[in-house]
Amino acid sequence: MNKQLLAFRLLYISFAPLKLLSHRSIHRVGKILGSLTYYLHTNFRKKSLSNLSLAKDLDLSEKELKKIAKKSFQSLVTTCLEYPKFAEEPDISKSITCVNPELADAFIRKKQGIVFFCGHQSNWEVLFLDGTRRMPGVAIGRPIKNLYIYEWIQSIRERFGGNMISPQNAIKEGFKALKRGLFLGIVGDQGMPESGFSCKFLGRLAWTSPSPALLAYKAKCPIMVATTKRIKGKYYITYSDPIWPNFENTIDTEMPILMTKTLEIFEKSILENPGEWLWQHNRWKQETPRNVYYKYRYDCMLIIMPDDRLEFTKLKDEIKIFKEIYPLAFISLMIPKAFEKDLNLEGVETLYYQSHQDLFKRDYRFKIVYNFSRYIKIKKHFLSLSAMKVVDLNDLRKDASEHLSEKIDYSFSDIVKRAICRPGTLWEKTNATQ
Repeated sequence: MNKQLLAFRLLYISFAPLKLLSHRSIHRVGKILGSLTYYLHTNFRKKSLSNLSLAKDLDLSEKELKKIAKKSFQSLVTTCLEYPKFAEEPDISKSITCVNPELADAFIRKKQGIVFFCGHQSNWEVLFLDGTRRMPGVAIGRPIKNLYIYEWIQSIRERFGGNMISPQNAIKEGFKALKRGLFLGIVGDQGMPESGFSCKFLGRLAWTSPSPALLAYKAKCPIMVATTKRIKGKYYITYSDPIWPNFENTIDTEMPILMTKTLEIFEKSILENPGEWLWQHNRWKQETPRNVYYKYRYDCMLIIMPDDRLEFTKLKDEIKIFKEIYPLAFISLMIPKAFEKDLNLEGVETLYYQSHQDLFKRDYRFKIVYNFSRYIKIKKHFLSLSAMKVVDLNDLRKDASEHLSEKIDYSFSDIVKRAICRPGTLWEKTNATQ
């Protein structure tokens, strides 16, 4: 038996008793297990706290950050626990209510396609289950690594006659479905820097697939934002008013307008109930994996400059290499107050410190910290917050070692590039470094 099949069978057996519980009971169990997961899964906890801190429009205190992050874990675990229940529940209308289905139902009866935009909110699976119980439709689904688990999840999603489309065929098959008068469900709240389209989301630049707007324009159909809330063991779905493309505009002009309107509606629903959104996902990731090694691919970073004048002077002209490596990332630069006039990088947030105590900021935004100061205790501090890595020059030199030659005296920027970037991007392998 292969590992994937074994993992699926163990999961299926362990989850089987949950189908006997009511949704309210499952939600209680999810709350307990979600709290445990929050404390035990360090990386996901850090990621969630960082992402919440990056959402400028929330403007949360540290206490609020932790409270909402914990609720998000409880919501995610609850969603996972409900799969067996929804797999066999004979009448889901007892647990799922669409508050205003009338207009969408009328569109579908007239063979008018609809693009439903939704996100990872409370239990996002209820949107397609409820939708296909009332209307014919398809949705785009991204496979997970374990194909046995994915096939099981897909069978649950399709139990009322809906069909899942793979991302590879999303545009073609989605367009066909819309022209046939079906609805198309798109979970569009994930960070996609490879998409080439970005706009503000919760107060910060985010990359998003423009496919909902493109398909709505090409298929001449509206976008409706579908949101959901979990209340006392039940789910309540709300559809927004239809967002129609303006066909007097070109598709290039209309696409960002449609996406902005769509995301603003979804954004508002998150602000009303942030604890039920999936904060474990890096919504604001800025870089594709093309240039930077995965272990250094983070969206928000802090660079701490030394307070020694000689060391500072050596680094100040080369520190701009980080802006070359991470042209889109959210970079904060911490420099000594005494040197504030000596260094200014465009597009970089500048912070100041007068003593080493000022460095111990309780700032949860940073997923990676580059510490070029002499204060080694900083590492423990930021790792206790949201940082996955705290790196100094010795760490960078170690990671770059296989690309360094003893015959060459490398500059700071050369070491940084060879540690963080893949060969053939900002630097090229030579015989000396092979």
